This record gives sequence, structure tokens and C-alpha cells, in this order.
Amino acid sequence: MRTIVAVSSTGPMDDLRTTLSTFSPDDRKEFLRFLQRQRRKEKGRKDAQLCELLWHKRELTTDDFLSRLYPDEPNPVAYYALRKRLLRQVTDYLLLKQRDQDPTAAATVRGQLSLAQHLFEAGVPRLAWTTLRKAEKLASQNEQYELLNTVYNLQIEHANSEHADPIDDIIRRRNRNKPAAEEEERAAIAYSLMRQRLKQARTQGRSATSFDQIMQDVLREYDLQEAFGRRPSLLYRLLSIARSAMLVRRDFASFEPFVRRCYHLMEKRHGFAPAQRSYQLGLLYMLAHALYRNRHFTESVQYLEQLRQLLDSGPRSYRTEFYPRYIFLLAANYSFLRRNADSIALLEELPRTQPLNPRDQLTAQLALGFHYFAEGRYQRTNHALQTIGRSDHWCEEKMGVEWLLNKNMGEMLTQLEMGNADVAGHRLRAIERFVRDRFGPDGGSYRYVLTYLALVRDLLEDPEAVQRPEFAQRVAQMPRFLPLEREDLQALSFYAWLKARALGRPYYEILLELAETPPMLAKNTV
Repeated sequence: MRTIVAVSSTGPMDDLRTTLSTFSPDDRKEFLRFLQRQRRKEKGRKDAQLCELLWHKRELTTDDFLSRLYPDEPNPVAYYALRKRLLRQVTDYLLLKQRDQDPTAAATVRGQLSLAQHLFEAGVPRLAWTTLRKAEKLASQNEQYELLNTVYNLQIEHANSEHADPIDDIIRRRNRNKPAAEEEERAAIAYSLMRQRLKQARTQGRSATSFDQIMQDVLREYDLQEAFGRRPSLLYRLLSIARSAMLVRRDFASFEPFVRRCYHLMEKRHGFAPAQRSYQLGLLYMLAHALYRNRHFTESVQYLEQLRQLLDSGPRSYRTEFYPRYIFLLAANYSFLRRNADSIALLEELPRTQPLNPRDQLTAQLALGFHYFAEGRYQRTNHALQTIGRSDHWCEEKMGVEWLLNKNMGEMLTQLEMGNADVAGHRLRAIERFVRDRFGPDGGSYRYVLTYLALVRDLLEDPEAVQRPEFAQRVAQMPRFLPLEREDLQALSFYAWLKARALGRPYYEILLELAETPPMLAKNTV
């Protein structure tokens, strides 16, 4: 705690301010409500006041804080005590939030451990031991081996109680669990090494290095080959790393058979227990998504149907996490199966049937806008995009730069289709400035956006340009438009729209043709 106090007097090194700055707007509102619930009125006011000052756009000095918090008489001792208290409250708030958002049994086991520890300290050993036995049973059923090890250690610590199990039995159970707990620890090390070695391979220009080779080397080094074949939790974490690597390399052609093989081997050899439901859902989603990326839309929908059946029969907490992702991917598949009207119906219904977090709300609105665009319903597209109602800066922080570019280019094309050439031109220039300011005069890795915008500008300045052969030729010679290999309708929409204009054909027809064309061919066609 002394570190926090020491740095608080120097604005740029204020760790408490840095921590609070990571809160989203919704988190900030909820945290202020949390402060008011935790403290009596006067202290609550001071806590909240300090919090608001730390969120101030301009970093304040210690003197600023003292004069604003204690205008009658500056009180450094009270100020530093207030900072310590606020830091503890930030920690408590984040712990509660993590517990509320954790759909697995781990959060419940941790809560029972905390309760048992409190009961031991309060002199209620009978109830403490009852709680520990519940924690042991739940951790064992849900393969929470590291937490189970903690349970056994606490049982051993209090084995002298008349309410305890025989210590020999506890030690026997603990020793039986220890190999699995150590396996978890080795797996955590292996995951970190895989990420590091994949990053090194990309940095050193060896992005084609086989993921399989890196994976096998690390698993062999930590004696984990067999563990991943029988533990859904470990397999899921492994495939999450593989998926991240494939997203960078856009190599879903090799990832899809890999995840398919792993999933069906696990299903055939060991199956998925009810306690492993979240990992099974995650694996099914990865497989359905990989199939979608490889344009196997019908197969993707089939696996999504399996995912939906599991959601319907499982705890509601899983539905909160997976149902929006299921709807987004199903709607995307439907759009390429000539069922775009069904895509719109799914996305319109989603907010009425499922509470959405801010990211999912934004994803739903943007996706809905582009599905409307595919139907030629430009007024509805414009309304969906305007409903987002957030600044570009906020959207970029929440969703990332590519999402922001998709949104802004979607707005530009929508205004153009609605006949608002001046508004479309303004959006085009704003996007160009953003790309050049952020990635350099040539656009860096987003230079394809500048190339695309140059062609759109020609259409804005001279609508008749599209009828000239040289325009179609420029579209044909345009460098491969990166989003051809992206995952969603809106990304592929941009090139499809441009190609449709060049060929004088309906946009949605071109979009479907692009989706049906193998990627290696699509990149070389108009």
C-alpha cells in the first residue's frame, strides 16, 4: 500500500488513477453505486468524490486533490487514508464482479472456501467443516483440481477439530488429486510458452511455422500429450491458443479439420460430462465458426444446432455467455444461404429475449445494419447505425479499430445509396484522415482501405465513371481486399458493393457469388 501513497503525489505515476481509467462508462456508474452501498453517507460522498476526481481528464496534483476534498483545511493524512480505502473498494468491486460473471463452479467453490475460513476464525468449526465438504464435492464434480487442492490443504490445517474427517483419509484424497492439480500447473506453463513461441515465430518472419509442431514440442516437453486427449478443459484452452494463431494467419483451412478432429475424438473416447458443458459449448462454437470462415455454411449451421440444444438443456449462465454469439454466427450463415430475411428476424428478436452486454449490443446493431443493407433497405440501415449512438473514440476503445472502420464505411456507403453524396463525401474524408493519422500516409497495413476509398471517391465525383471500362479494370487490379477472408457479412459487403457497381449488377447477388467462390480464386477476380 505504501507504493500507492508514494506515487500519488506525482500525477503521471498514479497507479490508482490508472486502475480506475480501465473502467468502462457502465462500470463507472456501477462502481459509484457500489461505493454508496458500502459506506455511510458522509464517507460514501468522499469516496465517490475522490473517484470522480481521479476520472478527471486532466491529471491532478496532490495539492489539487487536497484543496478540492478538504477546502476548509487540507488534510494529507485523511487524503492518503481515503486513497487506501478506495483501492480496497476497487478490489472488492472487481472480485464481486468476477464472481457474478463466472459461469463455472470455480466461483462457488472460492466463495465456499472464503466462508469456511471465516467460520473457522469465528469459532464455528462444525459449520465450517460442512461448508468444506460441499466445496470438496463441487470442486471434484467440476474438475477444479487446483481449487480442490486448496480445499484439502485447509482441511488438513483444521484436521484437529472433532468435526473433521480422519486426517489419513484427507491426505489420501489430497495425494490422489495432486497429480491432476500439478497437470493443471504444467498446462498453464505450456499455454504461456505456446503463445510466446508463436509470437516469436511471427516476429522473426517465420509465420508459416507449423502450429502443430510448436504445440507438439511444448506438450512433449511438459508431458501433456495424453492430458489433452481426456480433459475437455485443457483441450479447450489449447484450441483457444490455436484459434488465436489462426486468426492472425487467417489459416482456417488448416484449423477447421484440426478442431473437428479434436472435438470428435474427445466426444468418442471420453464424452462430455455435465460439469464440462461450458468447454463443450466453447469447442462447438469454435468448430462452427471455423466452418463458417471456410464457407461451409450448411455444416456450420448443423453444429450451431447442436450448440443450441446444449444451451436449452443447460444452466442459464451458459446461455448468457453463448446465446448472443450463437445468434450472430447463425445470422451470418443464413445471409450466405439466401436467408437474409431470417438473419434480420434473428437479430431484431435477440434484444427482446436476451439481455446484452455493451459489446454484444454494438455487435448486434452493426450486424443488423449490414443485413438491412443487403436487402436494399437503406433507411433501416441508417437507423440501425445511428442507433449505436456512441463516439468514434468510445467505439474504438470498446470494439477495436477494424470494427470502427466497418461502421464508418458502412455509414458512408449507406449515405451514398440514399443519395446524400455530400454526407458520404464527408464520411469518406474522415475515414481517410483517420487511417493516415493512425497508420501513416500510405495507410500501413490498412492501405487497402485507402485504395478502396479512392475508387469510391471517383464514383462520388463522377457517377458516370462506373460505366467506363477503365474503372472496372482498376477494380480488377485492386490489391486483394483483405475482408474477403474476414468472418462477417459487413466486411465482405464492401468489396461486393464495389464489384456490383463495376459490373452493374445487384449487390446481394455479387455478395453471394463471392462467398461461393474459393478464397484463392476470389482474390484474383473482379
